Amino acid sequence: MKNKLFGTQAGLPASELILGAASFGQRRGYGAVMEDVPKILAAYTDAGGNFIDIADQYQLGEAEEIVGSFINHQRDNFIICTKYTRSSEATPSPVNSGNHRKAMRQAVDASLKRLKTDYIDIYMPHYDDGITPVEEIARGLEDLVAAGKVLYTGLANFPAWKASIIASAIPVTALQMEYNLSQRTAERELIGMAEHFGLGTMFYSPLAGGLLTGKYRQGAKGRLTLAGSANHQEDATTKAIIDELEVIAIEIGSTPGQVALAWTLTKGGFPIIGARTIDHLTDGLKAAEIRLSEDQVARLDSVSAITLGYPHDLLKTVQHSS
Repeated sequence: MKNKLFGTQAGLPASELILGAASFGQRRGYGAVMEDVPKILAAYTDAGGNFIDIADQYQLGEAEEIVGSFINHQRDNFIICTKYTRSSEATPSPVNSGNHRKAMRQAVDASLKRLKTDYIDIYMPHYDDGITPVEEIARGLEDLVAAGKVLYTGLANFPAWKASIIASAIPVTALQMEYNLSQRTAERELIGMAEHFGLGTMFYSPLAGGLLTGKYRQGAKGRLTLAGSANHQEDATTKAIIDELEVIAIEIGSTPGQVALAWTLTKGGFPIIGARTIDHLTDGLKAAEIRLSEDQVARLDSVSAITLGYPHDLLKTVQHSS
């Protein structure tokens, strides 16, 4: 697996595929079998991976504990990104959750303890809580950096206008967003904003919860079915995307999921690959070896294209006519 610089605001070399640890543990009743987790982490490391994404709410803190135990004697070899907002409690009180400074301070100290470390490489709110002023979030993150508890800051699931205010106020390094062939709306504002500020972009759910592997067509179970989500149902666009993935997979001797993941690698960001089993990880890592042709990327771009909406469509018309 290759390393590449994480954005242009830091000299941080990061592995091109990030390991997502959301399924490490079973406190929420659904996750990786405990004896498999060290194997998954070891296989990722052996493949050259150095970047683990996590959050305090994943498995109610158990995921951070597992990662902390694994990296305990090799801490400096890893980039650890963790997030706060929801807290590790099943039913957190308002003063223990959200993006305000009290929740931030409590969350970072708890994460440091679970991770068995004295610093976090990248720290970010998990989502915009809709309440905390952006100035409070910015100054709180800045204070954590000044205290040496955090090296780099980031934002996940924030609207572009709020993210840009924070990135204008303090140094921000990372932006995490959902991005895949069936969810490209980040192209409307978020990706352009990230490019403007030189942020490293982290793409979660690059396989859309397993949808882009085509497994739900065969009646298989996965994150979407187990969560009771209707998102595994194929509309016309989704059907066209998966059909094209299957065609290209045959062309290159791969799988639809590997092709979908390889497509995200052509977009300049860092896909987060979740792995509930060692087979999930092994399958995902093979995507780093795939080199899609320009024609294959163009075909996937075309079949999954979205309208950018106003004002982008208007501006494109005006600019082309001038």
